[in-house]
Amino acid sequence: MKTSYREYLKLNKNLIISFLVALTASAAVAQLFSEEESYVNSSYTVIVDFTVFYSSFSILFYIDNRKRYRLPDDKTDNKQLKKDLVKIISSLGVGEIIYMATRWYLQYYFLTLEYEPYIASTIAHLASTLVYMIAVNLSVKFTRLYKHDA
Repeated sequence: MKTSYREYLKLNKNLIISFLVALTASAAVAQLFSEEESYVNSSYTVIVDFTVFYSSFSILFYIDNRKRYRLPDDKTDNKQLKKDLVKIISSLGVGEIIYMATRWYLQYYFLTLEYEPYIASTIAHLASTLVYMIAVNLSVKFTRLYKHDA
């Protein structure tokens, strides 16, 4: 299997695991704040979602890529690391803007329809995750994050 495809698979694995962890935490928070106004519930849920997702993703991404930037003399290839960090952060940033707007709006919408908070959170999370995954993968391809591996 081509190295760049393997890298895309690892990236998507990390995104999916992080989303599942964030989904669980945000559904719990949505239910915890079920007595609050819909906009307050949506806002707290998105904050928790964001924090848990990026904490999980950072750990998983580091674990999968810690050896990638090692030079033969066991030093870090800082130049390549910085280049790739800019690419991954910009790719995730574009996706995150789209994700946050979609997620907040959908959860708010479902709460105004009187869905249970954890159900509104889960549906909004899943729908927004799909949009996010598409945006991030297109952005990673556009920034050519894995080009040097081909």
